[in-house]
Amino acid sequence: MTTQAAPNKLISGATGDWEVVIGMEIHAQVTSNAKLFSGASAEYGGAPNDHVSLVDAAMPGMLPVINEECVKQAIRTGLGLEAKINLRSVFDRKNYFYPDLPQGYQISQFKHPIVGEGAVIVDVSPSERITVGIERLHLEQDAGKSLHDLSATESHVDLNRSGVALMEIVSKPDLRSAEEARAYVSKLRTILRYIGSCDGNMEQGSLRADVNVSVRRPGAPLGTRCEIKNVNSIRFIGQAIEVEARRQIGILEDGGAIAQETRLFDPGRGETRSMRSKEEAHDYRYFPDPDLLPLEFDQPYVDALRAQLPELPDAKRARFIEQYGLPPYDAGVLVMERSAADYFEETAKGRDAKLAANWVINELFGRLNKEGLDVTRSPVSARALGAIIDLISQNVISGKLAKDLFEIVWTEGGDPKEIVEARGMKQVTDTGAIEAAVDAVIAANPDKVEQAKAKPTMLGWFVGQVMKQTGGKANPQSVNDLLKRKLGV
Repeated sequence: MTTQAAPNKLISGATGDWEVVIGMEIHAQVTSNAKLFSGASAEYGGAPNDHVSLVDAAMPGMLPVINEECVKQAIRTGLGLEAKINLRSVFDRKNYFYPDLPQGYQISQFKHPIVGEGAVIVDVSPSERITVGIERLHLEQDAGKSLHDLSATESHVDLNRSGVALMEIVSKPDLRSAEEARAYVSKLRTILRYIGSCDGNMEQGSLRADVNVSVRRPGAPLGTRCEIKNVNSIRFIGQAIEVEARRQIGILEDGGAIAQETRLFDPGRGETRSMRSKEEAHDYRYFPDPDLLPLEFDQPYVDALRAQLPELPDAKRARFIEQYGLPPYDAGVLVMERSAADYFEETAKGRDAKLAANWVINELFGRLNKEGLDVTRSPVSARALGAIIDLISQNVISGKLAKDLFEIVWTEGGDPKEIVEARGMKQVTDTGAIEAAVDAVIAANPDKVEQAKAKPTMLGWFVGQVMKQTGGKANPQSVNDLLKRKLGV
């Protein structure tokens, strides 16, 4: 039984509405110094075939030995997904031929994975929250990489990635739009990064998605699905789903049938194209790997790993709402990255948390996005931003001056309090000086005075003029109060 999409998630076709049904298989590279079954380095990069042991190259007589750290990372991830941890799991051989698969099989898990069913709570928008079921998480080794652009007549194979540990996280077909799928991958990546089990770097291929897409009439049985392989950005995942759903709807509305197959997404052309007919499990001739015993551990082992987990995004979000009184959306934005949540907490320490959240989300994140930086490389430290917020709270500077101060600290550095003193940026709170400026603006604009008396919303124009006259230093509340009294509005 699968959930049905809300009416606003349906796609309009020529003959009526269609529902898209999406399931995801996320391949997450395990954060580990060594590979899953060998001691070779799992580090990204390096000269071609530089990180390859005899096991990775499938030399005769070489036997795999399980890397315990990869097992721990899979268990930690399963706990982060609120999933069942299986105390006994089995490694299988998945048999297929490809030039970058030296053994002629991939060591994976089939019927008995290390992690069973779980769930991920996903905030699709400020007003929409969904739960996506997790079918399973299993450990497997990655293949190498075929390179076809180094020669006109030959393909080259780089085995640096061969044998690197992957977690394949399989969702249930619970997603109903490209937007939901993008939000799901973002949330999953956040969880993995908090735990430290995968760096989530999609550009380097350490997080890749296979996207299963089918369409059906609302309420009808599930349609035939096509799998879009190895999509390596969240934006492309959304585009691939929309393109593939439209393709399938077009075929069905023309009276055709969908062939179950594996497809590739071409972002340049904005299309998916056929790669091969979709294999079923029996095509891979799975059988337990005779070189590896079943993987067994006990509950205390799992409990010890659970005790070491950091505060995870959902728990942190709930705490931010409770402890700091933040709106759920703001709390959700702040916990997307662990480093951003830490930055906020340091900024908010002993201060107005809502004001701190506004500055972190709007000013800091806005500028970081514009400059293509993450919070760990921010030129404005949490301590400096906290000092700016203190100056606002103490009425030393206005909100307008605070933005100017933020810009100075961003580009030049320095202590915010010292900058305010040195550059004469203090807010004018002397009512006599402010009143003189108000009187001058009123005297210079008699026509606007009459308009303001008839239309009180004109008051904002006068406030702007006074602020301009005082170089943005007048206390806005004092300006407002004086103008209301003198204009009689």
